[in-house]
Amino acid sequence: MERILGVDPGSRITGYGVIEADKGRLQFIACGVVKTTVKRSLNYRLNEVFDGLNEVIQVHNPVVAAVEDVFVSVNPRSALKLGQARGAAVVAAMQNGLEVYDYTPRAVKQAVSGYGQADKEQMQRMVQLLLGLSGCPSSDAADALAVAICHANQFNL
Repeated sequence: MERILGVDPGSRITGYGVIEADKGRLQFIACGVVKTTVKRSLNYRLNEVFDGLNEVIQVHNPVVAAVEDVFVSVNPRSALKLGQARGAAVVAAMQNGLEVYDYTPRAVKQAVSGYGQADKEQMQRMVQLLLGLSGCPSSDAADALAVAICHANQFNL
């Protein structure tokens, strides 16, 4: 049995999801978001991401972290901010002794839905189905849970 933290980094909202994987069975532990103070500087928000994930790790005790990799979309500035938020997430995991694995958005979508171009709603429904949840988590939390599921699939946990 392995407890996995999945992270969907963002400079405004960082999603997190914690699951346990045991011989192909997945169990939901927790999910949510770390919301940053939008009116504050990016440096302040990066510290909020770090602190928020640090708390999640200390409460739920995962043994490994799976973090979604940065993709470059239309706006390079947004990609740079996303990369910095991702860095804060990786450092939080590493400071707590977790090994960190990186997954591209396409790999996550492929692992969870079987389709590398799945939209947010499809991903939310697949996460709900795979984890047997009574309701759909928020899109950021669902994305983080999907990253954790991707890791479990990658290592046949």
